[in-house]
Amino acid sequence: MNVYFKDGNVATKNLNPGTSVYGEELIKEDEEYRIWNPRRSKLGAALLNGLENLKLDESSKVLYLGASTGTTVSHISDIAINGRIYAVEFSPTTAKKLVHLSRQRLNIAPILGDATKPKEYMNIAEKVDLIYCDVAQPTQTELFIKNMNLFANDDAMGILMIKARSIDVVQKPKKIFKEQEKKLKEKGFKIVEKVKLEPYEKDHIALLVEKNF
Repeated sequence: MNVYFKDGNVATKNLNPGTSVYGEELIKEDEEYRIWNPRRSKLGAALLNGLENLKLDESSKVLYLGASTGTTVSHISDIAINGRIYAVEFSPTTAKKLVHLSRQRLNIAPILGDATKPKEYMNIAEKVDLIYCDVAQPTQTELFIKNMNLFANDDAMGILMIKARSIDVVQKPKKIFKEQEKKLKEKGFKIVEKVKLEPYEKDHIALLVEKNF
């Protein structure tokens, strides 16, 4: 995976040299690198906290649920330079910024859609190698499973960013995380790795999964 560590930071090689996407620092050495801000990107936080088993390379096809304005999408775009990122975003206002980003980075395909209704974009997206889900709502695990079942290749991985407070504001996050892990296992998924996102994100955990055939 084309992820680099620079002075205690995570970075990706800039697909669009000279251009910053969200105000991140650019470092010029033999190549230009973009510092991956862990306080702006949960995947950046997970990598900085030790996520090891994520399979993501130059030709990867990715379905990204909850793409927002494209902060994390842009770093995945740096890595999957010959692949494709299908970036699903529900908000039309936010999706406009995503469309703008896709004009600068041609491996990003923005989709205005609802991640809880994956059949609505089946005619746009294809089978993928990685499904990334960062949708802060009570049914985040269920919608992740739906999308995995529809779009994951046989050897695909999935990464689910669980925000405990979006599921239940009363229960302890540790209990919520265990409940979501149980749901995944009951639906035939294996937990490959789990990484908490503190101190960058409170009450969050990254779950890396694969289908358990």
